[in-house]
Amino acid sequence: MNQNTARLSPPMVLTFAASDPSGGAGLQADLMTIASMGCHPLSVTTALTVQDTVGVSSILAIDADWVDDQARTLLEDMPVAAFKIGLLGSIENIVVIAEILADYPGVPLVLDPVLASGRGDELADEEMVAGLRDLLLPLTTVLTPNTLEARRLATTGDQDEGQHPTLVDCAQRLLSSGCEYVLLTGTHDSTPRVVNSLYGGPDGQLLRRDVWDRLPGSYHGSGCTLASALAAQLAIGLPVSDATGAAQEYTWQALAAGFRAGMGQFLPDRFFRMHAADSVRDG
Repeated sequence: MNQNTARLSPPMVLTFAASDPSGGAGLQADLMTIASMGCHPLSVTTALTVQDTVGVSSILAIDADWVDDQARTLLEDMPVAAFKIGLLGSIENIVVIAEILADYPGVPLVLDPVLASGRGDELADEEMVAGLRDLLLPLTTVLTPNTLEARRLATTGDQDEGQHPTLVDCAQRLLSSGCEYVLLTGTHDSTPRVVNSLYGGPDGQLLRRDVWDRLPGSYHGSGCTLASALAAQLAIGLPVSDATGAAQEYTWQALAAGFRAGMGQFLPDRFFRMHAADSVRDG
């Protein structure tokens, strides 16, 4: 690589995720989002899925040795400015990815805890939830759960039998598990507007709260889009609070420009800026 090429190289973001043939979520969503934000996407495939815009039919986890080889080969060749984690497929993959990321403590990590599909298809068993909590949260810069995911990650049977911890309690517990920040998203709440709250700092305080108009319909891959956009903004060098704001703005715009490609959920338009510019030129 000559000096001119190295100077022009964009920040690189490595995503660990499952392939989604519909292009709405998963690996494909990550790649489109990261590229549209000016970064170069690198990818490690953790699972293959059979799914469409309606839901997930089946999952085939990639062998953990293959996951390890994919990641190590990339990391030995190219510098990574941020990591993003989505659906991991198995507890074995969680273990090996935690071992890999432990070697890169200075690189920011965004963890999107994909526990179920938008339709409610189960994507992670309790062993995997425990693995996320115990092995990956301590390595995480920003965790991006929706309210359902936050409650499941933060709740343990012995600790919460007969109790219902508040969402603030859940955020505090997740921070105490080792992650630096929790961006709690309100997309699954039955509220007129979507409220997203960022918690962090030494006392786990509320750092920012963003309120967004709730768009009609439901969207496939909104969480993947938000987490990948956030990883890209961190790779570019924005501080966490500013990166969180920019990623939310991008995601809302992508959802607002979304389209219905099949019989199920809408898909975000991750290239809405390009399409808007085309419309201006055509007009």
